Amino acid sequence: MILHLLDYIGAAVFAISGALAAGRKSLDMLGVVVIALVTATGGGTIRDLLLDRHPVFWIADPLYVVVIIGAALATIPYTRWARPPLQTLQLADAIGLAFFSIAGAQVAEKAGFSGLIVVIMATITGSFGGLLRDVLCNDIPMILKKGQLYAVAVIVGATAYVVALRFGMPRLPATVLGMVTIAAFRLGAIVWNWSLPVYSLPESLVDGPAPRDRRADDRPTDAGPDAGPDRR
Repeated sequence: MILHLLDYIGAAVFAISGALAAGRKSLDMLGVVVIALVTATGGGTIRDLLLDRHPVFWIADPLYVVVIIGAALATIPYTRWARPPLQTLQLADAIGLAFFSIAGAQVAEKAGFSGLIVVIMATITGSFGGLLRDVLCNDIPMILKKGQLYAVAVIVGATAYVVALRFGMPRLPATVLGMVTIAAFRLGAIVWNWSLPVYSLPESLVDGPAPRDRRADDRPTDAGPDAGPDRR
């Protein structure tokens, strides 16, 4: 019961992040609700479709939709009167990410899939809703930006969960381990600016090769001694 309640809280936090993203793009109220729904349900929906799991989680439990829409609509008047507490939202987002991701891992693990697929499904569940949000808002997805150890935190935490189960740890401690690892990595990235190495192309490759001088091709060439007879 407590874990299910925390799952709803995670959905509400993701919905708030979607509503704030919609507000930054000056969308109308329908746009706010749509972006919030996509953010909070996108990852789990993709997971369920890939695993051929029916009905999709928010169709099986429509209370998710009620919580998401309520959180999105409550965000609108709140942000008109007060500045959203960034640190509180980041903490809540890290906790929501941890619960959503490990919940996705457990769905795949209980279905009998390999550890690799469990980690992939956890990553999809936790981060793909935000990816869809950013694509719809015409932004570079946050999980691809420097200094945003978002998907990486999920990969590390889900891997810890899978390894713990493989070594015989009971499910509840393994679940807590995975969640704490995800939240710790995410908060560490925020506080200490952890990031992966950046891949950058040299300027010569970014600008492309120098344009070819077509005038050189149009210049007459010396026929030379082997040229054929002059037919004039």
